[in-house]
Amino acid sequence: MSSTSHARARRRDRRVYLGSHPVLFGFLAATRGRPVRRLGGTVLVHGAEAYREALTRLPLDRTAQGTTGGAARSALAGDGGVLFDQDGGGHRSDRRDLAGQLSVAGLARLRAGWRPLLDRRLEPLARGGAVDLVGLSRELAGSVVCALLGSDADPRAVAAAAAEAAAASVRSHLPGPGRPRAQAAAVRSAARLRRVLAPPEGLRGAGAAGPGPLNDGALAAMVAVAAVNTTVAALPRSVAWCADAGLWDQAADEALRPALAAELLRVTAASPLLPRVAAADGTVGGCPVRGGDRLLLVARHAAEAHRRDPDARRPAGPGAARLVFGSGPHACPGARLAEVQLADVLAALAPARPVVTRARVDRRAALPGWRTLLVEAGA
Repeated sequence: MSSTSHARARRRDRRVYLGSHPVLFGFLAATRGRPVRRLGGTVLVHGAEAYREALTRLPLDRTAQGTTGGAARSALAGDGGVLFDQDGGGHRSDRRDLAGQLSVAGLARLRAGWRPLLDRRLEPLARGGAVDLVGLSRELAGSVVCALLGSDADPRAVAAAAAEAAAASVRSHLPGPGRPRAQAAAVRSAARLRRVLAPPEGLRGAGAAGPGPLNDGALAAMVAVAAVNTTVAALPRSVAWCADAGLWDQAADEALRPALAAELLRVTAASPLLPRVAAADGTVGGCPVRGGDRLLLVARHAAEAHRRDPDARRPAGPGAARLVFGSGPHACPGARLAEVQLADVLAALAPARPVVTRARVDRRAALPGWRTLLVEAGA
Protein backbone atom coordinates (compact mmCIF):
# COMPACT_ATOMS: atom_id res chain seq x y z
CA MET A 1 0.00 0.00 0.00
CA SER A 2 1.38 3.42 -0.95
CA SER A 3 0.28 7.02 -1.06
CA THR A 4 0.31 6.70 -4.87
CA SER A 5 -2.17 3.80 -4.67
CA HIS A 6 -4.45 5.73 -2.37
CA ALA A 7 -4.24 8.74 -4.68
CA ARG A 8 -5.40 6.55 -7.56
CA ALA A 9 -8.26 5.21 -5.44
CA ARG A 10 -9.26 8.71 -4.38
CA ARG A 11 -9.22 10.01 -7.96
CA ARG A 12 -11.50 7.22 -9.12
CA ASP A 13 -13.88 7.67 -6.20
CA ARG A 14 -14.04 11.42 -6.76
CA ARG A 15 -15.59 10.71 -10.14
CA VAL A 16 -18.86 9.61 -8.54
CA TYR A 17 -19.28 13.06 -7.00
CA LEU A 18 -18.20 15.02 -10.05
CA GLY A 19 -20.35 12.85 -12.29
CA SER A 20 -23.54 13.10 -10.25
CA HIS A 21 -23.58 16.55 -8.61
CA PRO A 22 -20.43 18.44 -9.66
CA VAL A 23 -21.60 21.91 -8.62
CA LEU A 24 -22.89 20.84 -5.22
CA PHE A 25 -19.87 18.80 -4.19
CA GLY A 26 -17.45 21.32 -5.64
CA PHE A 27 -19.16 23.99 -3.53
CA LEU A 28 -18.99 21.82 -0.39
CA ALA A 29 -15.30 21.13 -0.96
CA ALA A 30 -14.61 24.84 -1.34
CA THR A 31 -16.31 25.68 1.99
CA ARG A 32 -14.89 22.92 4.19
CA GLY A 33 -12.13 25.09 5.62
CA ARG A 34 -14.36 26.08 8.57
CA PRO A 35 -16.30 23.64 10.79
CA VAL A 36 -19.49 25.71 10.45
CA ARG A 37 -20.36 28.36 7.90
CA ARG A 38 -23.57 30.34 7.44
CA LEU A 39 -24.69 31.43 3.98
CA GLY A 40 -27.98 33.30 4.32
CA GLY A 41 -30.56 30.90 5.71
CA THR A 42 -28.35 27.84 5.20
CA VAL A 43 -25.80 26.54 7.69
CA LEU A 44 -23.03 24.30 6.33
CA VAL A 45 -21.70 21.89 8.94
CA HIS A 46 -18.35 20.22 8.18
CA GLY A 47 -16.71 19.67 11.58
CA ALA A 48 -17.16 16.44 13.54
CA GLU A 49 -18.24 18.01 16.84
CA ALA A 50 -20.61 20.48 15.18
CA TYR A 51 -22.08 17.60 13.13
CA ARG A 52 -22.74 15.57 16.30
CA GLU A 53 -24.21 18.64 18.01
CA ALA A 54 -26.63 19.26 15.13
CA LEU A 55 -27.91 15.69 15.26
CA THR A 56 -28.08 15.24 19.03
CA ARG A 57 -28.81 18.65 20.59
CA LEU A 58 -30.64 20.75 18.01
CA PRO A 59 -34.39 20.10 17.48
CA LEU A 60 -34.92 19.07 13.85
CA ASP A 61 -38.01 19.34 11.67
CA ARG A 62 -38.30 15.80 10.31
CA THR A 63 -40.96 16.62 7.71
CA ALA A 64 -39.57 19.81 6.14
CA GLN A 65 -39.33 20.19 2.39
CA GLY A 66 -35.96 19.07 1.05
CA THR A 67 -35.12 16.76 3.96
CA THR A 68 -34.99 12.97 3.94
CA GLY A 69 -38.08 12.77 6.10
CA GLY A 70 -39.97 15.28 3.98
CA ALA A 71 -39.19 13.38 0.78
CA ALA A 72 -40.16 10.09 2.41
CA ARG A 73 -43.46 11.42 3.72
CA SER A 74 -44.59 13.06 0.50
CA ALA A 75 -43.65 10.12 -1.73
CA LEU A 76 -44.27 7.09 0.46
CA ALA A 77 -46.93 7.84 3.03
CA GLY A 78 -48.66 11.17 2.90
CA ASP A 79 -49.53 10.94 6.60
CA GLY A 80 -46.21 9.92 8.11
CA GLY A 81 -44.96 6.71 9.61
CA VAL A 82 -41.90 5.91 7.52
CA LEU A 83 -39.18 6.10 10.20
CA PHE A 84 -37.31 9.11 8.76
CA ASP A 85 -40.23 11.51 9.25
CA GLN A 86 -41.20 10.38 12.76
CA ASP A 87 -40.61 11.77 16.23
CA GLY A 88 -41.16 10.48 19.74
CA GLY A 89 -42.62 7.09 20.55
CA GLY A 90 -43.45 6.06 17.00
CA HIS A 91 -39.89 6.74 15.86
CA ARG A 92 -38.39 4.82 18.79
CA SER A 93 -40.78 1.90 18.34
CA ASP A 94 -40.04 1.43 14.64
CA ARG A 95 -36.31 1.75 15.24
CA ARG A 96 -36.55 -0.95 17.92
CA ASP A 97 -38.43 -3.22 15.54
CA LEU A 98 -35.78 -2.78 12.86
CA ALA A 99 -32.94 -3.16 15.37
CA GLY A 100 -34.46 -6.46 16.49
CA GLN A 101 -34.30 -7.71 12.91
CA LEU A 102 -30.62 -6.64 12.79
CA SER A 103 -29.56 -8.22 16.09
CA VAL A 104 -26.74 -10.77 16.25
CA ALA A 105 -29.22 -13.57 15.58
CA GLY A 106 -30.89 -11.55 12.83
CA LEU A 107 -27.58 -10.85 11.08
CA ALA A 108 -26.66 -14.55 11.28
CA ARG A 109 -29.91 -15.39 9.50
CA LEU A 110 -29.28 -12.79 6.81
CA ARG A 111 -25.69 -13.95 6.28
CA ALA A 112 -26.88 -17.51 5.76
CA GLY A 113 -28.83 -16.17 2.79
CA TRP A 114 -26.28 -13.84 1.22
CA ARG A 115 -23.15 -16.02 1.46
CA PRO A 116 -24.38 -18.59 -1.11
CA LEU A 117 -25.40 -15.68 -3.34
CA LEU A 118 -21.86 -14.26 -3.15
CA ASP A 119 -20.33 -17.64 -3.98
CA ARG A 120 -22.59 -18.04 -7.00
CA ARG A 121 -22.25 -14.50 -8.36
CA LEU A 122 -18.46 -14.33 -7.89
CA GLU A 123 -17.74 -17.75 -9.41
CA PRO A 124 -16.88 -16.26 -12.86
CA LEU A 125 -13.74 -14.66 -11.36
CA ALA A 126 -12.20 -18.12 -10.91
CA ARG A 127 -12.69 -18.79 -14.65
CA GLY A 128 -11.11 -15.54 -15.80
CA GLY A 129 -14.44 -13.80 -16.27
CA ALA A 130 -15.68 -10.39 -15.12
CA VAL A 131 -18.24 -9.54 -12.46
CA ASP A 132 -20.29 -6.35 -12.28
CA LEU A 133 -20.22 -5.34 -8.61
CA VAL A 134 -23.19 -3.01 -9.11
CA GLY A 135 -25.41 -5.83 -10.35
CA LEU A 136 -24.20 -8.04 -7.51
CA SER A 137 -24.91 -5.30 -4.96
CA ARG A 138 -28.43 -4.79 -6.29
CA GLU A 139 -29.27 -8.48 -6.00
CA LEU A 140 -27.63 -8.69 -2.59
CA ALA A 141 -29.51 -5.67 -1.27
CA GLY A 142 -32.80 -6.86 -2.72
CA SER A 143 -32.40 -10.29 -1.14
CA VAL A 144 -31.69 -8.74 2.27
CA VAL A 145 -34.77 -6.52 1.99
CA CYS A 146 -36.93 -9.51 1.08
CA ALA A 147 -35.55 -11.46 4.04
CA LEU A 148 -36.18 -8.56 6.43
CA LEU A 149 -39.73 -8.07 5.21
CA GLY A 150 -40.61 -11.71 4.60
CA SER A 151 -41.39 -10.89 0.97
CA ASP A 152 -41.51 -13.41 -1.87
CA ALA A 153 -40.69 -10.68 -4.39
CA ASP A 154 -37.84 -10.99 -6.90
CA PRO A 155 -34.82 -9.33 -5.19
CA ARG A 156 -33.70 -7.74 -8.45
CA ALA A 157 -37.15 -6.26 -9.04
CA VAL A 158 -37.16 -4.90 -5.48
CA ALA A 159 -33.75 -3.31 -5.99
CA ALA A 160 -34.77 -1.72 -9.31
CA ALA A 161 -38.01 -0.34 -7.87
CA ALA A 162 -36.26 0.99 -4.73
CA ALA A 163 -33.56 2.70 -6.79
CA GLU A 164 -36.12 4.41 -9.02
CA ALA A 165 -38.25 5.46 -6.04
CA ALA A 166 -35.24 7.09 -4.38
CA ALA A 167 -34.07 8.85 -7.56
CA ALA A 168 -37.58 10.16 -8.28
CA SER A 169 -37.97 11.39 -4.71
CA VAL A 170 -34.67 13.27 -4.86
CA ARG A 171 -35.63 14.89 -8.18
CA SER A 172 -38.93 16.07 -6.69
CA HIS A 173 -37.16 17.77 -3.77
CA LEU A 174 -34.39 19.62 -5.59
CA PRO A 175 -34.07 23.31 -4.66
CA GLY A 176 -35.96 25.75 -6.81
CA PRO A 177 -39.55 26.22 -8.02
CA GLY A 178 -42.13 23.53 -7.40
CA ARG A 179 -42.06 20.49 -9.68
CA PRO A 180 -45.56 18.99 -9.70
CA ARG A 181 -44.68 16.47 -12.42
CA ALA A 182 -41.61 15.34 -10.50
CA GLN A 183 -43.67 14.97 -7.35
CA ALA A 184 -46.27 12.91 -9.18
CA ALA A 185 -43.52 10.72 -10.63
CA ALA A 186 -42.12 10.18 -7.13
CA VAL A 187 -45.51 9.08 -5.83
CA ARG A 188 -45.96 6.68 -8.78
CA SER A 189 -42.49 5.20 -8.23
CA ALA A 190 -43.18 4.72 -4.54
CA ALA A 191 -46.52 3.03 -5.30
CA ARG A 192 -44.78 0.68 -7.72
CA LEU A 193 -42.25 -0.27 -5.07
CA ARG A 194 -45.03 -1.04 -2.60
CA ARG A 195 -46.72 -3.26 -5.19
CA VAL A 196 -43.47 -5.13 -5.86
CA LEU A 197 -42.95 -5.74 -2.15
CA ALA A 198 -46.54 -6.82 -1.49
CA PRO A 199 -48.12 -8.60 -4.48
CA PRO A 200 -51.87 -9.18 -4.49
CA GLU A 201 -53.06 -11.48 -1.71
CA GLY A 202 -53.84 -14.36 -4.05
CA LEU A 203 -50.29 -14.33 -5.41
CA ARG A 204 -48.46 -14.36 -2.08
CA GLY A 205 -46.25 -17.38 -1.60
CA ALA A 206 -46.01 -19.65 1.42
CA GLY A 207 -42.85 -17.93 2.60
CA ALA A 208 -44.32 -14.45 2.78
CA ALA A 209 -44.58 -12.88 6.20
CA GLY A 210 -47.87 -12.04 7.87
CA PRO A 211 -48.75 -8.66 9.33
CA GLY A 212 -45.97 -7.09 11.38
CA PRO A 213 -44.31 -3.73 12.10
CA LEU A 214 -41.98 -3.88 9.10
CA ASN A 215 -44.66 -5.17 6.75
CA ASP A 216 -46.62 -1.91 6.83
CA GLY A 217 -46.63 -0.66 3.24
CA ALA A 218 -44.96 2.72 3.77
CA LEU A 219 -42.44 1.51 6.33
CA ALA A 220 -41.54 -1.54 4.23
CA ALA A 221 -40.95 0.71 1.22
CA MET A 222 -38.75 3.03 3.30
CA VAL A 223 -36.66 0.10 4.55
CA ALA A 224 -36.24 -1.04 0.95
CA VAL A 225 -35.26 2.42 -0.30
CA ALA A 226 -32.69 2.93 2.48
CA ALA A 227 -31.15 -0.55 2.31
CA VAL A 228 -30.94 -0.81 -1.46
CA ASN A 229 -29.60 2.64 -2.23
CA THR A 230 -26.95 2.74 0.48
CA THR A 231 -25.78 -0.80 -0.36
CA VAL A 232 -25.58 -0.14 -4.10
CA ALA A 233 -23.67 3.09 -3.44
CA ALA A 234 -21.29 1.73 -0.79
CA LEU A 235 -20.25 -1.78 -1.84
CA PRO A 236 -18.94 -1.12 -5.38
CA ARG A 237 -17.15 2.06 -4.31
CA SER A 238 -15.54 0.27 -1.36
CA VAL A 239 -14.37 -2.61 -3.54
CA ALA A 240 -12.97 -0.20 -6.13
CA TRP A 241 -11.03 1.65 -3.44
CA CYS A 242 -9.72 -1.63 -2.01
CA ALA A 243 -8.56 -2.73 -5.46
CA ASP A 244 -6.99 0.59 -6.49
CA ALA A 245 -5.19 1.09 -3.17
CA GLY A 246 -3.92 -2.50 -2.99
CA LEU A 247 -5.66 -3.40 0.27
CA TRP A 248 -6.38 -7.06 -0.51
CA ASP A 249 -3.83 -8.24 2.08
CA GLN A 250 -5.88 -6.50 4.76
CA ALA A 251 -9.11 -7.86 3.27
CA ALA A 252 -7.70 -11.40 3.44
CA ASP A 253 -6.70 -11.03 7.10
CA GLU A 254 -9.60 -12.18 9.27
CA ALA A 255 -8.43 -10.03 12.19
CA LEU A 256 -8.10 -6.84 10.10
CA ARG A 257 -11.10 -7.28 7.83
CA PRO A 258 -13.79 -5.79 10.13
CA ALA A 259 -11.71 -2.65 10.68
CA LEU A 260 -11.04 -2.39 6.94
CA ALA A 261 -14.75 -2.61 6.19
CA ALA A 262 -15.48 0.21 8.66
CA GLU A 263 -12.68 2.32 7.18
CA LEU A 264 -13.87 1.83 3.60
CA LEU A 265 -17.41 2.78 4.57
CA ARG A 266 -15.99 5.88 6.29
CA VAL A 267 -14.10 7.13 3.23
CA THR A 268 -16.76 6.27 0.66
CA ALA A 269 -19.56 7.76 2.81
CA ALA A 270 -22.57 6.35 0.95
CA SER A 271 -24.78 9.19 2.26
CA PRO A 272 -22.23 12.03 2.11
CA LEU A 273 -24.68 14.86 2.80
CA LEU A 274 -27.58 14.96 5.27
CA PRO A 275 -30.05 17.80 4.51
CA ARG A 276 -31.96 18.86 7.62
CA VAL A 277 -34.03 21.82 8.86
CA ALA A 278 -33.90 23.30 12.36
CA ALA A 279 -37.20 23.10 14.25
CA ALA A 280 -36.20 25.71 16.85
CA ASP A 281 -33.49 28.22 17.69
CA GLY A 282 -30.18 26.95 18.97
CA THR A 283 -26.46 26.86 18.20
CA VAL A 284 -24.23 24.52 16.22
CA GLY A 285 -20.49 24.79 16.66
CA GLY A 286 -20.95 28.24 18.17
CA CYS A 287 -22.99 29.45 15.20
CA PRO A 288 -26.51 30.72 16.03
CA VAL A 289 -29.23 28.75 14.26
CA ARG A 290 -32.82 29.94 13.84
CA GLY A 291 -35.87 27.75 13.55
CA GLY A 292 -36.46 27.11 9.86
CA ASP A 293 -32.79 27.41 8.90
CA ARG A 294 -31.62 24.79 6.43
CA LEU A 295 -28.70 22.63 7.60
CA LEU A 296 -26.34 20.83 5.24
CA LEU A 297 -24.54 18.26 7.39
CA VAL A 298 -21.54 17.03 5.41
CA ALA A 299 -21.03 13.52 6.77
CA ARG A 300 -17.94 12.76 4.66
CA HIS A 301 -16.11 15.82 5.98
CA ALA A 302 -17.13 15.15 9.60
CA ALA A 303 -15.69 11.63 9.23
CA GLU A 304 -12.52 13.04 7.60
CA ALA A 305 -13.15 11.00 4.47
CA HIS A 306 -11.59 13.79 2.41
CA ARG A 307 -8.23 13.78 4.21
CA ARG A 308 -7.64 10.45 5.97
CA ASP A 309 -7.07 7.33 3.86
CA PRO A 310 -8.50 3.97 4.99
CA ASP A 311 -6.10 1.71 6.88
CA ALA A 312 -7.20 -1.20 9.07
CA ARG A 313 -3.89 -1.11 10.93
CA ARG A 314 -4.38 2.55 11.91
CA PRO A 315 -8.14 3.09 11.75
CA ALA A 316 -9.85 6.36 12.52
CA GLY A 317 -11.80 4.61 15.27
CA PRO A 318 -15.50 3.85 15.68
CA GLY A 319 -16.35 7.38 16.79
CA ALA A 320 -15.22 8.84 13.47
CA ALA A 321 -16.20 5.89 11.28
CA ARG A 322 -19.80 5.81 12.52
CA LEU A 323 -20.38 9.49 11.73
CA VAL A 324 -21.23 8.54 8.14
CA PHE A 325 -24.23 6.72 9.66
CA GLY A 326 -25.41 9.76 11.65
CA SER A 327 -25.27 10.16 15.42
CA GLY A 328 -27.40 9.68 18.53
CA PRO A 329 -31.14 9.19 17.92
CA HIS A 330 -30.53 9.96 14.25
CA ALA A 331 -27.95 7.19 13.73
CA CYS A 332 -28.74 4.65 11.04
CA PRO A 333 -29.87 1.33 12.58
CA GLY A 334 -28.33 -0.51 9.62
CA ALA A 335 -24.72 0.47 10.36
CA ARG A 336 -23.74 -2.94 11.71
CA LEU A 337 -25.45 -4.66 8.78
CA ALA A 338 -23.43 -2.55 6.33
CA GLU A 339 -20.14 -3.38 8.05
CA VAL A 340 -20.80 -7.13 8.26
CA GLN A 341 -22.06 -7.27 4.69
CA LEU A 342 -19.03 -5.44 3.29
CA ALA A 343 -16.66 -7.60 5.34
CA ASP A 344 -18.22 -10.73 3.82
CA VAL A 345 -17.93 -9.28 0.31
CA LEU A 346 -14.25 -8.46 0.90
CA ALA A 347 -13.61 -11.96 2.27
CA ALA A 348 -15.22 -13.53 -0.80
CA LEU A 349 -13.22 -11.33 -3.19
CA ALA A 350 -9.83 -11.38 -1.46
CA PRO A 351 -8.57 -14.71 -2.93
CA ALA A 352 -9.01 -13.34 -6.45
CA ARG A 353 -7.40 -9.95 -5.63
CA PRO A 354 -9.60 -8.36 -8.32
CA VAL A 355 -8.78 -5.26 -10.33
CA VAL A 356 -11.23 -2.76 -11.80
CA THR A 357 -11.53 -3.06 -15.58
CA ARG A 358 -14.44 -0.71 -16.21
CA ALA A 359 -16.23 1.95 -14.16
CA ARG A 360 -19.16 4.09 -15.26
CA VAL A 361 -20.80 6.71 -13.02
CA ASP A 362 -24.55 6.55 -12.36
CA ARG A 363 -25.74 10.10 -12.99
CA ARG A 364 -29.36 9.43 -12.04
CA ALA A 365 -28.98 7.63 -8.73
CA ALA A 366 -30.13 9.18 -5.47
CA LEU A 367 -26.68 8.64 -3.92
CA PRO A 368 -23.28 9.06 -5.62
CA GLY A 369 -22.23 5.71 -7.06
CA TRP A 370 -21.32 3.60 -10.05
CA ARG A 371 -23.72 2.46 -12.75
CA THR A 372 -21.26 -0.25 -13.77
CA LEU A 373 -18.16 -1.50 -11.98
CA LEU A 374 -16.54 -4.50 -13.64
CA VAL A 375 -13.79 -6.40 -11.85
CA GLU A 376 -11.61 -9.32 -12.92
CA ALA A 377 -9.20 -11.50 -10.98
CA GLY A 378 -5.77 -9.94 -10.55
CA ALA A 379 -2.44 -11.47 -11.43
